[in-house]
Amino acid sequence: MSCKSVHGSPIFIERCMTAVGTKPHHARSLAEVLVEGDHRGHYSHGLNRMDMYVKDIQTGICEKDGEPVIEKESAATALVDGKNLLGPVVGNFCMNLALKKAKEVGIGWVVAHGSNHFGIAGYYSKQALKENMIGMSFTNSSPLVVPTRGKECTLGTNPISVAAPAKDGDSFVLDMATSAVALGKVELHERRGDPIPEGWGCDAQGKLTTDPKRVLSGGGLLPIGGSEATGGYKGYGLGMMVEVFCGILAGAQYSKHIRTWKVTDRVANLGQCFVAINPENFAPGFSDRMSDLLSIQRGMAPCDPDKPVLAAGDPERINIKKCEEMGGIPYHINVVKYMNECAKRIGVSLLLPCDNLIPN
Repeated sequence: MSCKSVHGSPIFIERCMTAVGTKPHHARSLAEVLVEGDHRGHYSHGLNRMDMYVKDIQTGICEKDGEPVIEKESAATALVDGKNLLGPVVGNFCMNLALKKAKEVGIGWVVAHGSNHFGIAGYYSKQALKENMIGMSFTNSSPLVVPTRGKECTLGTNPISVAAPAKDGDSFVLDMATSAVALGKVELHERRGDPIPEGWGCDAQGKLTTDPKRVLSGGGLLPIGGSEATGGYKGYGLGMMVEVFCGILAGAQYSKHIRTWKVTDRVANLGQCFVAINPENFAPGFSDRMSDLLSIQRGMAPCDPDKPVLAAGDPERINIKKCEEMGGIPYHINVVKYMNECAKRIGVSLLLPCDNLIPN
């Protein structure tokens, strides 16, 4: 069963974050990112992650006071110190700065150190669409991915997002990890007792395995493409590229120097990168060509008549439409119960009484 939330989750998240001392506008930034993740169907980066941010503020491992600071800048670039604030606070600051520079000189390239987990990367790249610009965002993360031919986790899932505007509000929105799959999907298979597809992960010796337990106990995720034979080195290269843009360029932590996932014994000091590009500084007719590019893909005859060819961003649009038709975002009842328990511990009223249940 699921529990239907009707516009209640952003306020709930804000209340939980302010209850542990977060500034109201910082809490609002986080709430908007998490709810947008759920709205787009990326439930692994939405409400169910709220307790992680609450813990970060409660323990003091993430700062609740201050604002990001520009350390160095030129007309088109900037280096930002995130001051160990919540990731969305840093992300919004940097993307706004990148857009400002792109309006003035055609491109804005902003990198930050001293940041934290910022939710879905697509939230930041999509901000450029409001200004009819191309947006890009990247972040490094805790090491969970084993490089091709290796047997140690030395890279994060290091997501990439690119958003480009087309005509009439249409757009291309790529938002993907550079690992073959998210760790949560492996955990889900392990809980169910199901094997994972080959190419998702490897054991402690770097050998491909379909046993989720071996991935979770000393093994790791594989890059996009899986094994070397099926092109995993390409995903490995993309993960390294993100690290160049983020940890290396920003002077943040990188690779195996980043703290272990969910182990908050020290600050994260993540590196992040935000880019805005103004198409008006290039060939005219950008949005027309983008619309044609999208139409070519969507308009072709699919191999399966019941499954049309989609472009990046289409699955999310489908999920958003479903939420609108339902009048809210559907959450699994277990997620709501867990977050209600988290709220009780910090003296916040419950998310929902969960008396409005609908089938999954």
